[in-house]
Amino acid sequence: MRQRLIPRRTRPLMALLGTLALAAGGLAPAAAAYERGGPQVLLVCNGTTVACPSSSAHQYGTIQAAVDAARSGDWVLVWPGVYHEKATGEAGVLIATPGVHLRGLDRNRVVVDGSNGSAAQPCPADPALQDTTGRSGVVVAKADDVSIENLTVCNYLSGGGNGGNEIWWNGGDGSGQIGLHGYRGAYLTATSGYGAADPNASMAQYGIFASNATGPAEIAHTYASNMGDSDYYVGACRDICGVTLLDAHGQNSAIGFSGTNSGGYTIKDSEFDHNRTGIVANSLNNDDAPPPQNGSCPGAPQRSCTFIERNFIHDNNNPNAPLSGLAGAIGAGIEISGGHGDTVRGNRIQQQGSWGVVLHDFPDSETPPPVSSCQGGTQLPGVCVFTSYGNVVAANEFSRNGFFGNPTNADVANESTTAPHNCFYGNHGTGGTALTSDPESIQSGTVDGPPCGKGAGVGDDQLLFAELVCAAGFGPCPIPDAAYPQRTGLDLAPLKAQVSMERPCTGLPRNAFCE
Repeated sequence: MRQRLIPRRTRPLMALLGTLALAAGGLAPAAAAYERGGPQVLLVCNGTTVACPSSSAHQYGTIQAAVDAARSGDWVLVWPGVYHEKATGEAGVLIATPGVHLRGLDRNRVVVDGSNGSAAQPCPADPALQDTTGRSGVVVAKADDVSIENLTVCNYLSGGGNGGNEIWWNGGDGSGQIGLHGYRGAYLTATSGYGAADPNASMAQYGIFASNATGPAEIAHTYASNMGDSDYYVGACRDICGVTLLDAHGQNSAIGFSGTNSGGYTIKDSEFDHNRTGIVANSLNNDDAPPPQNGSCPGAPQRSCTFIERNFIHDNNNPNAPLSGLAGAIGAGIEISGGHGDTVRGNRIQQQGSWGVVLHDFPDSETPPPVSSCQGGTQLPGVCVFTSYGNVVAANEFSRNGFFGNPTNADVANESTTAPHNCFYGNHGTGGTALTSDPESIQSGTVDGPPCGKGAGVGDDQLLFAELVCAAGFGPCPIPDAAYPQRTGLDLAPLKAQVSMERPCTGLPRNAFCE
């Protein structure tokens, strides 16, 4: 795409329209240069890093002002610049109108920055430049079919128990209900230049986040890093999440992907590395109700509709990543905690110090909110027990896993003995190396191999369970603490340029930012 500040032929017209708008006592409606017969383009420029096309070519100096003026079906198109958006005490940019499309003209140069820093140095690391109000970045609030594309969001931090989500499709956090249907995110970067080693400190919590939402949905060609909870999060949608995560890259966070009480999603052709834990699918008796994590198809519990496939998962052993709240087992590539009906297939899993893939039951001892009542679990005195069963781990390739060297560390491991058993088959080491497992010979029909869908699991509910407790930092270790890495500092990934949308003007109605 060729792009000029304003096509030469439109400059006199735009200047005239700007003069008329000012004479009328304000700016004309967005895209007033064109007859409104359908979706319109609302233009945003603040001139912080790149001069605006002209004094009258854009209508809004903030993204929020354009979003507030947009109708369903309209596009909000953002000129390169650093936008310190703080529309409300809870959101930098709040989108509450369904069908609005927010797109930047350059993924790396349209930066929505929650800090108090300058446009010259966005996403700063300096603690003195942070805003710890407890605000999230771009938030879609119960608005269906909203797309966000081709921009960067950074340094929106938690505070007072709120905020810290960089990009969030929120269908009703904590409600136990689905309140948002359909969404899309593409060519997005979510990160923070600031972090904290103290788990109770203000920090960025979630990169790209969808909760209480269902599809059809897609998150494609994205990057997230430096989050205290997870790079990517899909939760509170049990078996009907309906989202595909494609070409995602998550680094240097507590968890690469976290899916609490969620299912019916696909993660494919993505990369997760240098997090504390790679991918975690889990059940919790918390405000992401209703539990459990359910990978089965709605109305067909014998079939799986949740797929973790064709991903490259490696080196998720980082004790110095930001960390806030519950932690996954350090050194695990894929961890399924109290979840069922998931399919893990065709992944490359390398250099995981604890386990390449580990499946286990989870006893949740937290005090639940009224919206959650141990659905899908077994309520015992003071604890809700979620069992892991009916998951399939097949045809994955493993290399150099389990090097922490503890007795159960291996390529694959299964703690659960619940029926139908977690089933393992067709997994293999690279270069002819043997697959390592706990229990041993896990793919044998006499252990946890085929036929799938039948019988109780063999599992290892003794030492493996104790080591999982240790690796997650939940309790004492059956072996010395040094067997699993301990924090020595803070490790943040630097912000690097990512692939931008090649033709961001494609598909847009006529507008002054595009030819």
